[in-house]
Amino acid sequence: MRVQIVLLLAVIGSALAVVNSQHQAHKVFIALQQAEWQQRQLEEEWGRLQLEQSTWAMHARVGKIAGDKLQMQLPDARQERMVFAPHALVTRP
Repeated sequence: MRVQIVLLLAVIGSALAVVNSQHQAHKVFIALQQAEWQQRQLEEEWGRLQLEQSTWAMHARVGKIAGDKLQMQLPDARQERMVFAPHALVTRP
């Protein structure tokens, strides 16, 4: 009779351990799914930010802002000067 009670308690304890283990695994799986969802969201945002950065840095846009807001303009060809560095300062690969 004692052996049966001990075995019954062992079976019940083992069953509770299995239930607890399954519950913990389920919680970890849910956390993994949430982390994967967050990763996808961050990757989408990263893509949008890269596109936005390339848009802001476009050569035509920079030129338009320079002309419109800063009143900058290209110099006349007669105003251009070429400056050459002395040979001592030129580095060669």
